[in-house]
Amino acid sequence: MIPRRNLGDSELEVSVVGLGGNTFGPPRLDEADTERVISAALDQGVNFVDTALLYGQGHSEELIGKALGSRRDEMIIATKYHFFDLGDETPAARVARHVEESLRKLDTDRIDLLQVHFPDPDVPAADLMTALDAVVRQGKVRALGACNYAGWRLAEAEFVAKDLGTASFVTTQNYYNVIARQVEAEVAPFCQKYGLSVLPYHPLAGGFLTGKYRRGEPAPEGSRGAAGSPIIGAVSTDANYDSVEALEEFARDHGHRINELAIAWLLANELVGSVIAGVSNPDQLAQNVRAASWVLSDDEMADIDEIVGAANHLDPERPPYL
Repeated sequence: MIPRRNLGDSELEVSVVGLGGNTFGPPRLDEADTERVISAALDQGVNFVDTALLYGQGHSEELIGKALGSRRDEMIIATKYHFFDLGDETPAARVARHVEESLRKLDTDRIDLLQVHFPDPDVPAADLMTALDAVVRQGKVRALGACNYAGWRLAEAEFVAKDLGTASFVTTQNYYNVIARQVEAEVAPFCQKYGLSVLPYHPLAGGFLTGKYRRGEPAPEGSRGAAGSPIIGAVSTDANYDSVEALEEFARDHGHRINELAIAWLLANELVGSVIAGVSNPDQLAQNVRAASWVLSDDEMADIDEIVGAANHLDPERPPYL
């Protein structure tokens, strides 16, 4: 059985490899394909799916709800609300409305982990934490998380919650992988001190850490890179190609693939609650699950650090592809 970890100090116990819900819905997976992936995930012990109101052109949550059906209680569901185009709507009203919309689409009576998708500097932390506390007290949400938060913003939310006596964040979801390690500058130390779990997104750098992209060659047809994805554009540097080629060799020498190395490297960090990876089919899911069985030694971690060099400390609230 795939190992599980608790998210922060919550009672949510999730598989160390999760499902990214951004592939469910247009233009990626339809209802039948979503059901196949969700069913395969549950059968392999993957009990954590991360989605958002915005994913799949607004259809991801609905497809996940349909796919789960009677197996809803086997899955821990994380989703996200946002403050885009807030206008005259109050933060409390936006949170309440988005929670109701997500509950309806997911066909469920609770959201296991509710996350703010992006920070909004115009929404005071006190207003945010009060609004979130309300939906927790109503039993509609079990735990709270942030996405794309810098260390200082997490600290602000933590201490405002303590001051007001509200529920606080148990997770933060940030762009984090073996070649993009800005999280380690301030976010990770904060999480270590205050007991939050880190949920890395784009653990495979949008596919760059699978070896499908080759220096000087056109991106594979149908890939993100071929479609001009800024995710791939941002990481397609000579230094990163050097790292990927060396990491591929390292993984091959240890009987693994580079994508397995990327996931295993993240899981070697005890702060990581679950590695969220979007998949297009059950075979890709099975590869990710296999990665969880590779426990890297201290010497292997040191070798990987030597390959990739120093962590890249970029703006933690602005992923490098935006």
